[in-house]
Amino acid sequence: MGLLFHITLNVILPIFALIGTGAFLHRKFKFDMNTLSKLNSYLLMPAVSFSNVYQSKIRGDILLDILSFLIIQSLCLMIASTGISKIAKLESSLSATFKNSVVLSNSGNFGLPVSQVVFHQNPLGLSIQVVVLIFQNLLTYTYGLFNSVSVDKAKFHAIKAFLKNPVFYAFLFGVLLKTVSIRIPEYIWTPIKNTSNAFLAIALITLGAQSAFLKIKNVSLPLVLSLFGRLILSPCIAFIIILTLKLEGTTAQSLLIASSFPTSRNSSLFALEYGNHPEYAAQTVLLSTVFSMMTVTTVIFSAHMLFS
Repeated sequence: MGLLFHITLNVILPIFALIGTGAFLHRKFKFDMNTLSKLNSYLLMPAVSFSNVYQSKIRGDILLDILSFLIIQSLCLMIASTGISKIAKLESSLSATFKNSVVLSNSGNFGLPVSQVVFHQNPLGLSIQVVVLIFQNLLTYTYGLFNSVSVDKAKFHAIKAFLKNPVFYAFLFGVLLKTVSIRIPEYIWTPIKNTSNAFLAIALITLGAQSAFLKIKNVSLPLVLSLFGRLILSPCIAFIIILTLKLEGTTAQSLLIASSFPTSRNSSLFALEYGNHPEYAAQTVLLSTVFSMMTVTTVIFSAHMLFS
């Protein structure tokens, strides 16, 4: 119980304090959400991605384990969410949004800050989360977007959106410099590191601002199924895959924790853009983020107990 209390007090509460601060400030001052989104996506996330990959000691075999896990887990979630939507007899547009809510996780605004706190003394743990973020971006602009519109219409738009994502290039650049052992001068490294350090607070405040005006009017069956799939089913599947692949230590901890993050806000944006039940999608993002305070705490505790 001591460890669980420690995780709640020192990991989860500080994170939700910043989310709450962002919601309060946005309601009071009306932030420019487009500016905040661009700041996170085009400056802070790339800085975190680059700096952590550059400093990490992630080996080729560990990277292969991570990618194997992510591919298997994503396929399992796709199959499970498709099966659940058929059993629940969800119509096509609702089914598309439901499947995205289960498969796509908030590995950016939520996942990276959580990992920064949990693995603040372990660069490998945060580097693994950066890989998860890159994979989730790829998944979002392929499966997620294709799931929201017809393949013919989505293909070019999806590829274009992914190739415009600077996190991907920051990751590759960090890998390149690390591979060839190029030392970054201090006058360049200092602003990169300072920008990376700013990510945690601004990302969580942005997430709070995004949730500030969302409302829950009714709790429907699809909403309950989405919360179950993202917050409970996903970490359960992840645990089975981790045991099957015989992953251990920081790799197992980081991947199990990453599997428990709430629904990605991109699922809500896709639903809004293509008219696939946007209110339900927004409710899923909000409630999964709120309930993740309990579920993510439990998963972090379990990861430390099982794989330390």
